[in-house]
Amino acid sequence: MSEGNLLKILKESRYTTALSGFAMLLESGYPSIRDGDVSYDIEQKYGYSMEEMFSSAFYSTRKEQFYEFYRNEMLSRLETPPGKGFVEMAELERRGLIQCIITRRIYGLPQRAGCQNVINLHGSVYDNFCPHCGRKYPMEFIRDSVRVPLCEDCKIPVRPRVCLFGEMVDNSVITRAAEEIQKADVLLVLGSHLNSYLCSQLINYYEGDKLILVNETPHHAERFADIVVHQRVDDLLEQLRRELG
Repeated sequence: MSEGNLLKILKESRYTTALSGFAMLLESGYPSIRDGDVSYDIEQKYGYSMEEMFSSAFYSTRKEQFYEFYRNEMLSRLETPPGKGFVEMAELERRGLIQCIITRRIYGLPQRAGCQNVINLHGSVYDNFCPHCGRKYPMEFIRDSVRVPLCEDCKIPVRPRVCLFGEMVDNSVITRAAEEIQKADVLLVLGSHLNSYLCSQLINYYEGDKLILVNETPHHAERFADIVVHQRVDDLLEQLRRELG
């Protein structure tokens, strides 16, 4: 499909919802800390796997080690700005071609790029709170802490509002995401395949007939999409924005 035809579909769409997948994170220069050399280095450094440390059980029993890992391996990634794909997506939203973005990633990349209507299924590293009094704390409070960050009022650990392994996604967040997909006449799947956790959670709520999949790597599940584009997400979104003029 040409960019012109895709742009025509988006222009004619009453409501377009985008699912931002893992490939967009990689295109922004964020490494996959669960795979390959990075995962091996983490296990060698801390003596635990990423899955073990980023879990509710580890947070409950080894908070100091959790926060050492969280600051060093996750918050340090925030030095890398959102990539071109997120910047172009924000511009397409601003110009009325995308109405909502849904993501599982916790780094706040769509918002940092300028997107407005974003659903973070697994929360955000920028949202931190005291479980006792509810006081909110910025990401910098966690990043700059020396050991376990404690609430200045209650003196109990401040908690990132992110979904750790072993925890369920907040049901109200899933409900809001499902509603955004149900009312869409165009669903954009960007940088993911249809069997991914992101899509398998939500795709059944889509009732339209223009499910557009953009992913550089072919996947057997793409046969369930109405339109498939094998291309980097950031390159395609840039082309669409240029077509707009």
